Amino acid sequence: MNYLGIEYSVKNLPELDPDFIPFGVWIDAYEKDAKMPLTIAIERDKNKISVHHTKIHGTPELREADYRYVERYVKFLLWSIGGFRIYICGNSELAQRLQKAYTLEGERAFDVQFMQDVYEVPFEVIDCAIEDCPKANESSVSIGGHMEGCRIGFDAGGSDRKVSAVIDGKTVYSEEVVWHPKTESDPQYHFDGIVAAFKTAASKMPRVDGIGVSSAGVFIGNSPMVSSLFIKVPREKRDLVKTIYDRAALELGDVPIVVANDGDVTALAGAMGLETGSVMGMAMGTSEAVGYVDADGNVLGWLNELAFAPVDLFEQAMADEWSTDIGVGCKYFSQDAVIKLAPKAGIELDEAMTPAEKLKAVQALVEKGDMRAKKIFESIGVYLAHTMKLYCRFYDVHHMIVLGRVMSGIGGAIILESCLKVMAEEYPALSEKVRVMLPDEKTRRVGQSVAAASLPEAK
Repeated sequence: MNYLGIEYSVKNLPELDPDFIPFGVWIDAYEKDAKMPLTIAIERDKNKISVHHTKIHGTPELREADYRYVERYVKFLLWSIGGFRIYICGNSELAQRLQKAYTLEGERAFDVQFMQDVYEVPFEVIDCAIEDCPKANESSVSIGGHMEGCRIGFDAGGSDRKVSAVIDGKTVYSEEVVWHPKTESDPQYHFDGIVAAFKTAASKMPRVDGIGVSSAGVFIGNSPMVSSLFIKVPREKRDLVKTIYDRAALELGDVPIVVANDGDVTALAGAMGLETGSVMGMAMGTSEAVGYVDADGNVLGWLNELAFAPVDLFEQAMADEWSTDIGVGCKYFSQDAVIKLAPKAGIELDEAMTPAEKLKAVQALVEKGDMRAKKIFESIGVYLAHTMKLYCRFYDVHHMIVLGRVMSGIGGAIILESCLKVMAEEYPALSEKVRVMLPDEKTRRVGQSVAAASLPEAK
């Protein structure tokens, strides 16, 4: 197969999406004969800098392939690592094209606005010589694993909030309460709900030694810089959102609190259950949520917002409505993937149904042995196998835990079986290194709320 003059080979393609161009496979083919050095650096908060050395072709014939490679590579780095400043070192033409794309008026306007909201500084792309490229400055951060004492674990979801009272690693009380944070514009609604959950859990224990929070979003410290839970809160009330968890903890006194992205807490729960590191967790639900802990059980301080990272290079792939980009993870590893593939499988879904209801309808069909529905989940498994090739280029993964609504029931088993089959055929070395799995029983027992409760160190 050929894309932009680069020949690549794939044995297994999704039956319902044969135009899929796996980014990880194409990267390998592109880099094979590339000889011109290029360095990409990305800077984020606290002067942290990630540096990636690569090569491009630099020929007129492969000019567009060079740009596509670098543009998608930068996009992946931006959403995996996060950052507000990108250095393109060694090729002014590519740097200048990216400078035009990454403006509030350019094709990557969403990315620019998102990163400016996260880091609160202007976004920029720097054109510089290789010898002027900044030096790498990375460090990982210890996360969780503190089980002693009386702790609160809070899981802030978009449709319900879960809280647990945990004493010495054992859950003594838990509850789920329906709430509607995504439709509320008054941050007091969110604050009152969080405090009510904290106080309920606190009432079940003799004292509170720490509070751990798991929530969707991007956090700097305990501050939600971008989070779908507060999407309706006006920008002028943003300071109330940034301090919401710290203020809520003060309602219980001088209690340490740590807030973490729910993807990282999922990976932490997996690492605690497996008693090992190098764990990635992927939740396929409303969107794709990913977290990672390294070999030492630490987090890298990265965004891990892989819902917006590219996985497919096909230029007519479905666009993500929020980011407006095509071929990004949320359309391949969420309920949207099931809905996208349903008409290709010959399944018509009632447009009046919500996305969650559409997923349930397809899952009901596969439970009854419907072969059309089976092909949907098999195709998602093929997506996952090829994307593991991509993710393992940037993350040292030994255990991949896949969970979420899409992975429940027979459909999830089909996804896993399809993924493992394709990995064994296409990437035998990767298949031996990486264990792709559903959460095992011990990981389930640890759970999101217990892992969240383990986040803070007790005083």
